[in-house]
Amino acid sequence: MSHDNCLFCKIASGEIPSTKVHEDEDFVAFKDIHPAADTHVLVIPRKHVETLSNCTQSDAPLLGKMMILVARLADELGCAYTGGDTGFRTVINTGPGGGQEVYHLHAHILAGPRPWKRMG
Repeated sequence: MSHDNCLFCKIASGEIPSTKVHEDEDFVAFKDIHPAADTHVLVIPRKHVETLSNCTQSDAPLLGKMMILVARLADELGCAYTGGDTGFRTVINTGPGGGQEVYHLHAHILAGPRPWKRMG
């Protein structure tokens, strides 16, 4: 899919509204419109990359920043792992067999009672 027709590119540019929880020069994070958990936030790079399988070695810095941001946002959202039963789930669906619905790389942050109820 071309980035011109990409739903998440349009959200990142502000063309389509979303409930953003974070925005910087590299990433946008927003609440999922069909949450699978009490906390369900999507973290997307502004750079259009269709899937994790499309990443190359040159994307390593972007992917590293993305994972650090996921952890920071989980903390800000009150679901970071702090011991005991606390924590969150991070999911990156890749391709149709992996359940990817929007072909723009994104990480899901899920937390709350059984956050994986919709995700395998």
